[in-house]
Amino acid sequence: MEENREIIIKEMSQKKQVHLFYCVECEDLARKVAAQSDLITLQSINWRNFADGWPNLYINSAHDIRGQHVAFLASFSSPAVVFEQISVIYALPRLFVASFTLVLPFFPTGSFERMEEEGDVATAFTMARILSNIPISRGGPTSLVIYDIHALQERFYFGDHVLPLFETGIPLLKQRLHLLPDADKIVIAFPDDGAWKRFHKMLDRFPTVVCAKVREGDKRIVRIKEGNPAGCHVVIVDDLVQSGGTLIECQKVLAAHGAAKVSAYVTHGVFPKGSWERFTLKNDENSENAFTYFWITDSCPLTVKAIANKAPFEVLSLAGSIADALQI
Repeated sequence: MEENREIIIKEMSQKKQVHLFYCVECEDLARKVAAQSDLITLQSINWRNFADGWPNLYINSAHDIRGQHVAFLASFSSPAVVFEQISVIYALPRLFVASFTLVLPFFPTGSFERMEEEGDVATAFTMARILSNIPISRGGPTSLVIYDIHALQERFYFGDHVLPLFETGIPLLKQRLHLLPDADKIVIAFPDDGAWKRFHKMLDRFPTVVCAKVREGDKRIVRIKEGNPAGCHVVIVDDLVQSGGTLIECQKVLAAHGAAKVSAYVTHGVFPKGSWERFTLKNDENSENAFTYFWITDSCPLTVKAIANKAPFEVLSLAGSIADALQI
């Protein structure tokens, strides 16, 4: 018993005590992260504005965090909130902290990572450059934690002042699927080849269906490219959802090919302009056109608040994964 106690004490001594700051939107998620470990202490920032609307910010406990490991939990939900958070993100490493970690669960411009013609602006690269200019702390470059970035090659958009750590929410989905009564009848569906390339290796123990959009005249129609959904609970997997049109079309095709149930998982439920309402279950709705479950993570806090207690939505929290990432 004494030997085991010494091992536990040694392991604890090797872990970091982290001071976690957070933006206004992320308060609920930050509290969940802190609840995961006694080694995480929440800190606060006064988020105020001057009369002209520009930020008037104050980092509390600035003297107390000298020599300490510090992290900031961010949410770039709209351009309007990015500047005030970037101001804090640039300030924290300069407060003589031992190390600095930025947790940005959703990298919002990730899907705008390429140019199709001269004149297009790849804003994923722009955001990466902004984050690459975070000052170096006493401990070295900033650790940047992002979940299920749209394209893994975006790693190379970042400069040497940040160390991107790309995490995934897929383990949360796998844990949830294991708890389903029909866990032995799960089939994973990908809405396109991009989603298949992104996630199939993480879900290789499940049978798969791959969908694709094909052109018929002036329309692009979803078809099943490979796999058989008949008689199974099919779960569509992708990194993010915006309007949800593609997921709805996939659901219709899968149901038409005999799927017993259709659910969906996306790490990032963006849902601009309240588009999540398209998926809510109504009493008069035909069950054949409904999703059994729609799982998202809490990477987009505004969506989490909007869909609370609304079927078929269920939130799989990143809190435990973030707490682990802060110890890397």
